Amino acid sequence: MLDLLIQDAVIIDGMGSPPFEGSVAVDGGRIVRVGHRGPEPPAAPHARERGPRAAAAPQVAAAARVIDAGGRALAPGFIDVHTHSDLAPFTDPWMDSALRQGVTTVVAGNCGGSAWPTAGLDGLAAMQQTDVADLGGGWATLDEYLSAVDAARPACNVATLVGFGNLRAEVTGLQRRPATVVEIAAMRTLLDDGLDAGALGLSTGLIYVPDMYADTSEIAAVAAGLARHGGLYASHMRAEGRLVFEAVRETLAIGHAAGVRPHISHLKLEGRFAWGRADGLLALVDEGGATADQYPYTAWETDLSSFLPPWAPVSRLPELLADPSTKARLATAVEEGEEELESSVAGSGWEPIVVETGPDELAGRDLATIAAGRGEEPVDTALALLIEHPATVVSGHTMREGDVRTILARPEILVASDGTAISPEGPQARTLVHPRSYGTFPRVLGRYVREHPLLTLESAVRKMTSLPAETFGLTGRGILTEGAAADLVLFDPDGVGDRATFADPHAYASGIDLVVVNGRVAWEAGGAVDTAAGRAGRPGRALRRRRA
Repeated sequence: MLDLLIQDAVIIDGMGSPPFEGSVAVDGGRIVRVGHRGPEPPAAPHARERGPRAAAAPQVAAAARVIDAGGRALAPGFIDVHTHSDLAPFTDPWMDSALRQGVTTVVAGNCGGSAWPTAGLDGLAAMQQTDVADLGGGWATLDEYLSAVDAARPACNVATLVGFGNLRAEVTGLQRRPATVVEIAAMRTLLDDGLDAGALGLSTGLIYVPDMYADTSEIAAVAAGLARHGGLYASHMRAEGRLVFEAVRETLAIGHAAGVRPHISHLKLEGRFAWGRADGLLALVDEGGATADQYPYTAWETDLSSFLPPWAPVSRLPELLADPSTKARLATAVEEGEEELESSVAGSGWEPIVVETGPDELAGRDLATIAAGRGEEPVDTALALLIEHPATVVSGHTMREGDVRTILARPEILVASDGTAISPEGPQARTLVHPRSYGTFPRVLGRYVREHPLLTLESAVRKMTSLPAETFGLTGRGILTEGAAADLVLFDPDGVGDRATFADPHAYASGIDLVVVNGRVAWEAGGAVDTAAGRAGRPGRALRRRRA
């Protein structure tokens, strides 16, 4: 007897093929049969090497559970390759904000920050409203971390990159200086250990400490360890506005020197100095042979501390602000930038910069308004806020819808959230977060497929399934075909959409009806989730990259 049979569905295979009516049989965590009605549908060009489609098959074995899809769309589960859900298996293991938008696999370890090595884990823990002590002090190896994920049994599958910031903090501390040859070798050894344990690759966050202290050659020397493993180099670049083209060129140079194809995280154009240049940006990415992902919003989210230049870490702010000339230089750097340093407010001002986490009374207010109420300059308010609350997080509403649409329309750009798997009942429930954590994938399907057509349904699904699986080396996932992992999402194309907003971010998407992870129903609309079952009720696991 089969474990699960979903029948009367409109099947979207994840490879860009035209949808077709049919059924899907699941057993032992795998798709064992895909049947379709009528003539064999034509395969998409992207499906050439995926193997033959299933033959028409009206006969289907009995199943322990049969689900009538009622003509709704059935697709591979969405793969979110850019998340900060490293600790979600331990802090919010049902991972509802991801699961309930159809995500079945998340990739953590992005922007240079990962759960291992444990140096730097404090910041990641603070972001997810927990403490390293509550996590047992961290993990000695990446294999230990992945084994802990397996033991926690999250609702979604979890894979990870190794954060360059963690490697550097482990080897050099947070010192602002180049790494020595010996230290680079030590970072390479740690990276090799992580890749041997199943990490997908290496990530950088070059606007954050300590990643920003490394130059191009140092990063490339460490990243060179990726090639023999078949690992990926993913980068949150040094700039995404005025200097974005220079930042892309650095990313391409690192990939070329390391002998790997680089991946650009959350490709975007921030501020008026960059607006309208999406076509040129995409041409440069294509020319350099890079891949990229994008979230479908016109606002970003980051630590307020990332506004600071490399010579002014948060820990030194009281000292630096005590000297009038240094204070003036710092204010200029934050508001206008310096050579090779991009300002996050230049060209946009402080009005679009909104506090998300920090003092409760400031949450949801922009820094220009806060400063006016205090009779201060906004930059002074921002610096004082960092001294009082170093972990302050802000959103920046400095992107244009036209640029978002131009990038999203490109078939080879992945959809990813840059969010965290959380829930309205979890430790971040009272925190203003970016709505992308709850709405990224349904937003694409609702806003950009149905309401303001930019993509076909099958092309949008491909950008969320087979394309990210192929790019990040998640073999056997992201495709709805026989033998693939049974990660599935059933949704209503006419009703799917995002509901989360910046004012009310903890709102689940609409139109997602059923999510299957590793062959088991992980969530269904109107169904009772057996939270009493604890770990046994959650079907996710750690995913390890296969060796090249």
